[in-house]
Amino acid sequence: MTLAVETTDLKVQLQLADGWFTVCDLSMLVPGRGVAALLPDGRQVAVFRDRADRLYAVDNRDPFTGAAVLSRGLTGTHEGRPFVASPLLKQRFDLAGGQCLDDESVRLAVYEVRAL
Repeated sequence: MTLAVETTDLKVQLQLADGWFTVCDLSMLVPGRGVAALLPDGRQVAVFRDRADRLYAVDNRDPFTGAAVLSRGLTGTHEGRPFVASPLLKQRFDLAGGQCLDDESVRLAVYEVRAL
């Protein structure tokens, strides 16, 4: 079996307060894995592409430790909700809404994301 490198001109963009910000080429996102991107204001965002080609973007900072590591977390689903688990303390965060699935008082910032 031969695997071909995906080629696309699609760009992944995040909705920020002042408009759409281009993060990377869609081909840079491996399904099931995350990437970190630096925003113009210095914040970091974790961008994910799931195996159904849906895109998600959340704050990259783990609110429990303060470390910018969520882009390195494991992805999965819980009761139909896509999540990323922090690689440090393993708390799970809903990728669509940012809610921590293990502590309802904690939430991540989420970003609208698109591929154009």
